[in-house]
Amino acid sequence: MKTEKIITPPSGYAALALFIILVVSAGICMVSEQIAIGVIVGLAAFVFVLSGLIIVNPNESKVLTLFGKYVGTVKHDGFFWVNPFTVKKRVSLRAFNLNGQQLKVNDKIGNPIEIAAVIVWQIKDTANAVFAVENYVQYVDIQSEAAVRHLANLFPYDNLEDELATITLRGGAEQVSVLLEKELNERLDRAGIEVLEARISHLAYAPEIAHSMLQVQQASAIIAARRLIVEGAVGMVEMALIKLSEKNIVELDEERKAAMVSNLLVVLCGDKSVSPVVNTGTLYH
Repeated sequence: MKTEKIITPPSGYAALALFIILVVSAGICMVSEQIAIGVIVGLAAFVFVLSGLIIVNPNESKVLTLFGKYVGTVKHDGFFWVNPFTVKKRVSLRAFNLNGQQLKVNDKIGNPIEIAAVIVWQIKDTANAVFAVENYVQYVDIQSEAAVRHLANLFPYDNLEDELATITLRGGAEQVSVLLEKELNERLDRAGIEVLEARISHLAYAPEIAHSMLQVQQASAIIAARRLIVEGAVGMVEMALIKLSEKNIVELDEERKAAMVSNLLVVLCGDKSVSPVVNTGTLYH
């Protein structure tokens, strides 16, 4: 890989003044009928002076090569003059946004999911960006897609099927973004590119399993709610029995306690309103 070399060429204003002087001199020679000299001076002004003038805008650079050899990179904005025979390639130093397309991949468990990422990147080494890869924009696009696919294979979508998972694509957005940014920087370092930010912008189950996974999530939520209701109901029944025993309101044998517990659990855990039944007899008649 090439090592970036930053250079500062001479000011272009002096070269522009020389160009004007040469053009005026060529005109004077033509008027004085010294046509050959005028043509030579005019050609020298355009070929050796004018063609070497370059303008570098803010957050831009010019990569210079002379007869196939890397000369250096002009990163300072301004008006300069360089060797007219150098090849000048403009390279932007601005930050780029890559809005990745939605990819259909399998997560760690094997469930098909749709995932996409937004990546902010910029060039930090112009020499590597120009000479190490064929097309650095295309290189970023392809490597970003590969990194997102690899990341999706490392983690499950959520922990419904993998309860031991500490990081999931849905629940661990911050950790996933950090890992994605790290992997992208490793992949794009060859091209002299730095990733400033990388985040998952779209995440969903694939359409063919989305309905089934929604049912799984709903079932999981119902089970969790029922578990909480049962735990609360058991606590309330226990408290009721303790209070009845402490205040000697009624003496209950084991069979009556079992009947009371059964009735209270039905009332407290049922998902429908209960219709009370008045018992005028006893449990034994």
